[in-house]
Amino acid sequence: MQDALSTRQDLFADFKHVDFWIFDLDNTLYPQDLNLMVQMRTRTYDYIRQLLDTDHTGAAELYERFETVYGTAFNGLIIEHGIDPHVFLDYVHDIDHGLLVPDLQLADAIRSLPGKRVIYTNGTVGHAENVLKRLGITDAFDCIFDIVWADLDPKPHRAPYERLFAQMGADPKRAAMFEDVARNLEIPHVLGARTVLVSPEFLCRSRHTDRAAADVAPGYIDYITHDLRGFLAGVLNALPDNRHNEDDRPGTF
Repeated sequence: MQDALSTRQDLFADFKHVDFWIFDLDNTLYPQDLNLMVQMRTRTYDYIRQLLDTDHTGAAELYERFETVYGTAFNGLIIEHGIDPHVFLDYVHDIDHGLLVPDLQLADAIRSLPGKRVIYTNGTVGHAENVLKRLGITDAFDCIFDIVWADLDPKPHRAPYERLFAQMGADPKRAAMFEDVARNLEIPHVLGARTVLVSPEFLCRSRHTDRAAADVAPGYIDYITHDLRGFLAGVLNALPDNRHNEDDRPGTF
């Protein structure tokens, strides 16, 4: 299965050179409706409520303000309240991963992508490892890059992207990134990478083959899909002589 409005020629032209594949974690590798992010947001509200002795409404309002002003509530809490970032991260990621189930088709597709494959998340390595283990795709990735590795500087800031490419010795122009938050794809696009927005809110479409895509997505997004598994199958089908990659357990930075 391939992207509904993308041709095999489109996918071949856009991905034939790619040998570095970057995947966001939450709401990208698993369906958004499992609501793991809702659990994390709820725990963030609880953390704010306890820290500042406010009610749920007050915590939610502060959360939204921090997201608007600082990009993430995490940054806002550090800047305005000097929290211990590691205590916060441990608290927020202490969630129930039980809704995640193995996704063997996704695992096979990711393992088959030629080149290096990494996770880049604003979460923690521990949370990423829990998710990957539940999905059965731990061995599909070479490395996990998390918010601690990024010196607490989250996506969509430019510096950690540049550091990731430098550390992996990867050329951004030979990279592709998959992400559920549109703004996190702008810098990869500027650096030359192919960008794929994984979102259930849009029909699968490519801005190369459907002019209507310009009405629903910024120009720095090359493709939109609600089905990562199917999209990767389309990419693999378009690439000639693709070979299965075998990797060890992912490293972390």
